[in-house]
Amino acid sequence: MHLRLNLVALSLLSVFTPMVYAKGDALLLKLDRTFMNMPKGTEETPAYISAQRLEGQTENQIVASGDVELRKRGQTVFADRVVYQQTSQELVADGAVRLEQNGMQMQGPHVKLNLDTNIGEMTKPVFTLAANNSRGNADILLMKGQQKYSVQNVEYTMCPIGNDDWLLKASQLEIDSNSQVGVARNARVEFLGVPILYMPWMNFSLTNKRQSGFLGPIFGSTARSGSEVSLPYYWNIAPNRDATIEPRVMAKRGLMVKNEFRYLDTNYAGEAHLDILPNDTLTNSTRLRSSLRHAHNFGNGLSASTNLNYVSDDAYFRDMSNLLSETSLTNLVREGVLNYGGGWWNATARMQSYQTLQDPAAPVAEPYRRLPQITLGALRPLAGGDMAFTGELVSFSHPTSVNGRRLVMYPSLSYPLITAPSFYMTPKFGVHYTDYSLGANNVGALPDSSRTLPIVSLDSGMALERDWKVGKREYVQTLEPRAYFLYIPYRNQNQLPNFDTAQADFNFAQMFTENRFFGNDRIGDAQQVTLSLTSRLLDANSGAERLRVAIGQRFSFKTPLVNLVSPVEATNSKSDILLAVLGQVTPAWSLNSALQYNPNQARTEKLNVGARYQPESGKVLNLGYRFTRNSLRQVDISTQWPLSQRWHAMARWNYSLQDNRILELLTGVEYNACCWTARVVAQRFATATNEVSTGIFMQLELSGLVRIGSDPLNALRQSIAGFTKLNTPIVVSPEQGFR
Repeated sequence: MHLRLNLVALSLLSVFTPMVYAKGDALLLKLDRTFMNMPKGTEETPAYISAQRLEGQTENQIVASGDVELRKRGQTVFADRVVYQQTSQELVADGAVRLEQNGMQMQGPHVKLNLDTNIGEMTKPVFTLAANNSRGNADILLMKGQQKYSVQNVEYTMCPIGNDDWLLKASQLEIDSNSQVGVARNARVEFLGVPILYMPWMNFSLTNKRQSGFLGPIFGSTARSGSEVSLPYYWNIAPNRDATIEPRVMAKRGLMVKNEFRYLDTNYAGEAHLDILPNDTLTNSTRLRSSLRHAHNFGNGLSASTNLNYVSDDAYFRDMSNLLSETSLTNLVREGVLNYGGGWWNATARMQSYQTLQDPAAPVAEPYRRLPQITLGALRPLAGGDMAFTGELVSFSHPTSVNGRRLVMYPSLSYPLITAPSFYMTPKFGVHYTDYSLGANNVGALPDSSRTLPIVSLDSGMALERDWKVGKREYVQTLEPRAYFLYIPYRNQNQLPNFDTAQADFNFAQMFTENRFFGNDRIGDAQQVTLSLTSRLLDANSGAERLRVAIGQRFSFKTPLVNLVSPVEATNSKSDILLAVLGQVTPAWSLNSALQYNPNQARTEKLNVGARYQPESGKVLNLGYRFTRNSLRQVDISTQWPLSQRWHAMARWNYSLQDNRILELLTGVEYNACCWTARVVAQRFATATNEVSTGIFMQLELSGLVRIGSDPLNALRQSIAGFTKLNTPIVVSPEQGFR
């Protein structure tokens, strides 16, 4: 017979206890209360016991045996036999003991525990943590209060039961469930039975919570620096501040120390970097990189930001970085910005200069410094229209080219006319005024001058729709013709300096703008109309765009005369024809292509074709071809593809047909087990005209514990569009450290 005892009223036990001793028989009680309905929360409650047999041996002692279950204040004990002291709240349990509390489950042959203080011990425990699905076993488990545990001679892993591919073995492991931190002493990590890491003292996060300590060591090798190893230390200074200090030893160059500091507050945020190599063995010089990015919101529309960057020499990134996004840097910006947003108007003040990193085989011109640049913008409704103003005052400085100051004022008035929901027409009139005052390095003796140009435009279009059913799918097809008329009279601008202006690429975005130049030093003359036709295929239910086809061309009534270069359109009344086809053709296939065709010479000027096949996460194939007449002809193929259930391959081949040269070659494999991942990636890419960088990334990721080796994920994300990190259930972030 299964018996239940409710110890709410201790007086009930005091009535029966004398009878127990008098007769020498066991105390047997049966209560008509279902045990599963008793309190299970963490609130303060009496203890509830369910067992096959209960004995009251002393006034305060209860002995339960046979399928014993004891529950009190969120704690549950299962055992074959339990001796429970009512006054002291202490219990001793034996035989297949299982203890559940605060997301932790422990099993062992014997346990002593005080239910009030949660202080006790268990021998030969096997435990699991619900917070991160980890498990372990040890010789002794000590409970040191609410949610604090210490285990001795422990084996710990996040692999599923029956799989011990990696183990953390330690003489002592302390677990604090409140702070979600584990601390191990004399710890070693074994992978497939082989020790790969030893640390005398090591801590790690049980969740994604930030934790100070050493991160996983980084091993790598590059052709420029040789074999290298780094051991980053993460310092969780405060909830809103942290730092990473990373010693990096390179066989060919020596010891570099990389430092990163990040901070975040209610009104400001930023990060700073300082990397230093005191004595590069190859160059016999000190190599240095520093940067500071800061953004600050002062309130009431006022904000400021800084972006300061410096490297010690032109080849710094080519020698020290394995990222294509860094080795291709040419100009490092240094600027401070002050912004004000006043609702209908805004203003910006900027101080800006650059550090230009030169490639000896292909030198570039150093850009002008803006010291300072002040811009003003405003937009207000006026009699049903929009009155706008843009203004700029900037002082340009350059060590060798002409210096000067430029003032720009451009007021305009536009009046949207809408006669139907599908039709729009917006006439606009403005006057663009520019004034120059020139200074040092005026070798060409350019005079101070000004320029005033009226600008008149008319933008109009329609948006027509129809329902279209293809098989069982319902779509909405649009037809969107657009006409853009622009008039700007000709002014001879040959005597004006060129501080920051360049010819803009001819594309769909540019063909509907007022100026065919970037910058204010040249305003192109125009008597032209631009026509385009766009058709979209929209999903009738979701509204998602499935396909877009667009064609456009510009027609000039008079040949444009203002030019910085000699584009084809400068000598013809008809511009190139633009054609674009893009969209999600099927759930797996997407297409992005653009063609620029020259009808005057019957030839293609530019062609960009890209297709992506991505039927599911972790399976992607990118195909691309880029062509620009006389300058660019490239083939680009990249993929992430499963070879089997656990093996995945990653690759990219970017080849210049124009130069008969590989621009980037990447190949790698990844193996995903249930609780660990191994990656090997080799990459070779051009860093300068006659220079290449070669690197090998090898990384072992033990899920939830540590990453060991050089991280290829940034390189994979940059090189393979649509790349997916596969082992995402538990992500080890840089904030999860150990030491």
